[in-house]
Amino acid sequence: MKLNDIRDNQGARKGRVRVGRGIGSGLGKTGGRGQKGQKSRSGVSIKGFEGGQMPLHMRLPKRGFNNIFAKDYAEANLGQIQALVDAGKIDGKALIDHAVLKAAGIARGGKDGVRILAKGEVTAKLSFKVAGVSKTAKEAIEKAGGSVEVIEVVPAAEKAAAKKGTALAAKKAGKA
Repeated sequence: MKLNDIRDNQGARKGRVRVGRGIGSGLGKTGGRGQKGQKSRSGVSIKGFEGGQMPLHMRLPKRGFNNIFAKDYAEANLGQIQALVDAGKIDGKALIDHAVLKAAGIARGGKDGVRILAKGEVTAKLSFKVAGVSKTAKEAIEKAGGSVEVIEVVPAAEKAAAKKGTALAAKKAGKA
């Protein structure tokens, strides 16, 4: 065997079909598309067309809706937080907020802040400053001697709009 003899097995690489290259090729003239009509033209998609009958995707009912006012909270369970406190990844004596939980890897995402849920147990005396807390989680934290402060989180888009509004107000005051 020589280096110049090495090649793929016969049929391993299928050649590209060259369409519209003369009548003798077998794929000339209409290029394998048949005669005239919508399907022979380029840029046409008629998927789901059922010959004029109402297509299946239009016969089936619509379901549900997307609530545009829903809050997007990152959720953190008490058991997870207690495990991180025990492991030393979160300082139990310091105030625990969204930034601390995000750095610890619990609170992923959550445009509108973090919400504490009651899954698991908490034994340490912890103080929280979060956007939301479930009733049972609040009771469990206070039972362990901790405290919870619920804050109103203003999304970044609203902050930017408010900042822009104050900048415009300052400009107008400067002109007057």
